Amino acid sequence: MKTIVAEREQSLQQAADRICQLLAKKPGAVLAFSTGRTMEALFAVLAERCRAGKLSLKEATVFAVTEFEDVPEERTARYQITKELVERTDLPLESCRFLSPEAAEGYDADIAAAGGLDMAVLGLGVNGHVGYNEPAVPYDSLTHRQKLTDKTRRQLAASFGSEEEAPRYAWTMGIKTLVFAREILVLAYGGEKTEAVFQMLYARDDSVIPSAFLQLPPEVLVFVDPEAAKKL
Repeated sequence: MKTIVAEREQSLQQAADRICQLLAKKPGAVLAFSTGRTMEALFAVLAERCRAGKLSLKEATVFAVTEFEDVPEERTARYQITKELVERTDLPLESCRFLSPEAAEGYDADIAAAGGLDMAVLGLGVNGHVGYNEPAVPYDSLTHRQKLTDKTRRQLAASFGSEEEAPRYAWTMGIKTLVFAREILVLAYGGEKTEAVFQMLYARDDSVIPSAFLQLPPEVLVFVDPEAAKKL
């Protein structure tokens, strides 16, 4: 696991560089993307590079890492990836795979059939979750339905209007699904992520901190800004 500290805008560009390098080498790469505010900023960078002719996603396959249960359409991962990535780049919608109760059971098989994940691009929850694998989820978890903790729902409250409106469940790729990606990028910015970044890097890799399992794969890059890196 390698940590790269830079101001947020520079950090987003560096993460985009890694995605571009992969797609230049393997245009048909299989990518997994989380969603949320951090990914919104990254998707904007990728869209700009696509418009500038510096990136093409037309041969890539994209799997959504998560999906909320029982939320308005405009709050779903499907909606965000469609609006912010598909409609602003050359990524075909038919090359995207989204989670749902119907899709979840065969999601890991679909990933395997696509050749496995070449890269997973993840955010980091304030309690150390990746995807929506909450604390104490076992290492060998595959794609599953996850009850969200109160801490996660408080983090989501700003996006949903209140904690009461925040979703109670989500579908998520499991820890084992994610750590088997050939390369993993983690993006974490701001002071609210300081403790989570520290725990991801230094907690025991058999602990209840889900992100600590990312110490195990050989190719993990963590992109943080100075605020998130304050305890390092």
